[in-house]
This record gives sequence, C-alpha cells and structure tokens, in this order.
Amino acid sequence: MRKRIQQVEKISRLLEPSPQQRKKVRESIVAYTETFLNNIEKTRAYNVTDDKGIGLLDSPISERPISIADAVALVRDHVDRPGLNPASGGHLAYIPGGGIYYSSLGDYLADITNRFAGIFFAGPGAVRMENMLIRWLAKILGYPKTAAGNLTSGGSIANLIAIVTARDAMKLKATDIERSVIYLTRQAHHSIDKAIRIAGLKECIVRYIPIDDRFRMIPQLLERQIAKDKREQLKPFLVIASAGTTDAGAIDPLQPIGQIAHKHKLWYHIDAAYGGFFVLTREGKKKLRGIEDSDSVVIDPHKGLFLPYGLGVVLVKDRDKLHASHYYVANYMQDAISENEEPSPAELSPELTKPYRGMRLWLPLKLHGIRPFRSCLEEKLLLAKYFHREIRKLGFETGPEPELSVVTYRYVPKTGNADAFNKQLLDEVVRDGRVFISSTILNGHFTLRFACLAFRTHLKTVDLLLKILKEKTEASRAQ
Repeated sequence: MRKRIQQVEKISRLLEPSPQQRKKVRESIVAYTETFLNNIEKTRAYNVTDDKGIGLLDSPISERPISIADAVALVRDHVDRPGLNPASGGHLAYIPGGGIYYSSLGDYLADITNRFAGIFFAGPGAVRMENMLIRWLAKILGYPKTAAGNLTSGGSIANLIAIVTARDAMKLKATDIERSVIYLTRQAHHSIDKAIRIAGLKECIVRYIPIDDRFRMIPQLLERQIAKDKREQLKPFLVIASAGTTDAGAIDPLQPIGQIAHKHKLWYHIDAAYGGFFVLTREGKKKLRGIEDSDSVVIDPHKGLFLPYGLGVVLVKDRDKLHASHYYVANYMQDAISENEEPSPAELSPELTKPYRGMRLWLPLKLHGIRPFRSCLEEKLLLAKYFHREIRKLGFETGPEPELSVVTYRYVPKTGNADAFNKQLLDEVVRDGRVFISSTILNGHFTLRFACLAFRTHLKTVDLLLKILKEKTEASRAQ
C-alpha cells in the first residue's frame, strides 16, 4: 500500500506547479489580458460569427494536458471572440455588467488564499470583511444596525433569499398559500416570479398593480386592492416594488408604497438590483427616497459598482428574521458553533460552501475610494439624459425622460410597419458590432432600449451610437 501511495502521490503533486511553471502560466495570462484591455476601445461590442465558439469542442477534456499557449488561443478564438463583449463600453443593452480591474485582482487573491467565508470560526477575517461590506451597504441605504445580509451570486438569488425570509416572517403555512396575496407590477424583474415559484409560493394569488405612463406602480390602486382582498378574507402579505426596472429604468413611488405596506402590516421588499447604487449620487438619493422603509432590499455591485459578474447583495432590516429562515444544525459542524461576535454568512443564506466574494468588492473600494464610483454613476445619469435629448432630434419617439440610465425609443416611419422597421434597425446595429443595443415590448410596441451602466461607456460611445442610428435609419428609409 505504501508503494502505491507513493506512486499516486508523485502524479498528484503535478497539481502544485513549481515557481517557474507558475511564472510562465501567470505571465501568459497577464499578457493576454493586457492585450485585451489595451485594445478594448477598438474591440467590437458584439461579434456575429457563424461558428459561435464551437471550435472549443475540438479540444475535449482528456488525460493529457495542453500548453498554456494553446489554452489561451482556445479562449481567445472561441470564448472571447464570438457574441457579446460585456467588458466593452459599447455594451448598451440589457443592464450592463462591469469588470473593473482591481476586482479581478481581488478574485485572484481570494482564490489563491482560498479562505472559507461561510463560517466565522473557519475564516474570521474573511467573514468580518463581508459583514463590514454588508454594514456599509446598509448604511448608504438607510438601514439600521439591526440589519444583516448576504453577498450572493446575483440579484436572482438575493431576491429568492428575501422572499423566503418574507414568507417565514409572515408565518405563512401550507394551508395559507392559496389565499395569500403578493403585490407587484408587470415591470418587476422575471427573477421575482422565479423566486416566488422556487419558494413554494406558486399557488399564491399574485396581483399585478396597474402602472402609470412612466411605468411606475400606482400606490392608490395598490391600497384599494389590498383593502378589497382583506374584505374578501384573503391574506395580503407581500408588496414588491422596483427601484430601477429593466425595461424602462422606472422607480416605483417607494415612500407611498412603504406607507401602505406598513399600514396594512405587509412585508415590503424592494428590488434595487439595477438602480440601488445611484443612491451614492445626489440626484439618485432624492429619487430613491423611501428605500430605507423596506423590510428587505436587493442591490447588485456587479451592476452599479461595475464589478465583474456575479455579485448581488440582499439586506434584511431584521437580522433575526433572516437567520430564522436560513440557520442550520449539523453534528459535524459542532466545533464551529459558538457565540460569535460576527454572524456567519452560512446561517444567513442557502449556501454553506461559497466563494470568498468579499475581496472582489473590498479591494476596489479600498484602492479607488468611493469618489470615482459616484462620479461614474452621475456620468451615466447625464449620458442617459443626453441620449434622450439627442435621439429626439433624429426624429425618434422616446419614452419618459429617464429616471436613471435607461432610455426607451423607437422610430416610426411614415409608411410601413414600425415594429418591423425597428427590428431591422436593431439587427443592423448588432451586425455592425461597434455598439450593442437591445429591445423590449412596451405598450404592445417593439421598442429599442439604451441602457447605460458600463463603466467604460463615455460621451464618445453615445455619440457613436447616435451616429450609427442616424446612418442606419437613413439607409433603411431610402430602401
């Protein structure tokens, strides 16, 4: 047996590369990423290819290793070349993600040291870092010191955690589900509907409250519906508002909705995954007034703080309620159970094993300070207003003046089908590839979207989009 152990040990030690091997691979990776970053402004935001990266499959996983040069070439040609380039400032579709450099170094540092950030006993420093970030986020959103939260993979899991907490805090039982009522609008993010299903609330009554001409929930109709449901012996328990919808960037009237929710003793949740970090700006703070009235809130640093995918955050005002839904008991973990001065993330979320996510947020905040993040967010607010003004000059119809950094717009030709015209316009802009835009359906019409949140998006990017739209529109009209 000892001989066999020694044989397999020799092979297993290949997993620990020598200093020279580490240097060679590291320098190859850094060289590739430096080339990528140095050429980012000349790289397409979207690259239409016939192969769609299928060449990656020509190098299957096998017993034999390949060289770092071959590995980098596979990534370059079949992963980073086709499709969307989310690191581009020309990414003006959906809700752009980030990719700031120091965050990648934070991930590198976290992955090398491999601290376990799930339990305080195992990684007190890592857990302190994550909880420190949670407290900072709670402070900027106006939450009290009794709040707790969790760094999640994104807004979808964060919304799920909040909805599960609301379900338990409101003491819903299986026999209550069919008469329990949830209130939101049809502008709510699809992850909300998904979270409702996963949380076992699919059979709840879901009321879609009408929206105004700016795509915001109408509070008076919310209160009227709650009162009606109570009269009919139903059990209203959850109101969900949006602070920055994906379709139109709308902010529901947060304060009035909060007053109604508390008056009727409902749990009040706000999905601020996209819009929440605008609270760092003077204008955003005014528009998001009332976010502090919620019982739970979701906010995504991989959106408003420009981090790489994926980092979302859920905050719950009452720490005990979050803990009550997510704590665990396991005999093999008995050594880790103690009266800790810091709550363990594993007892505040579904995850036990989790990546050390805190470092990717902590390092850029410490190395940059908050000021450039605030300025970048203010820049996006201004760019959206600028685009809204300039696109109208080109003869486009626009939606409401942007509350945040999303603008909806469409061109209505004098003859022909407007929806088909805008679909063709979208396709041509995507094929051009210098910028990437997306669409949605609003009031039954095919509508184009300008979503400005990438940290590399600046005035020249918006001017380029305006130029492309002008050229493509004129060419289409001439056909």
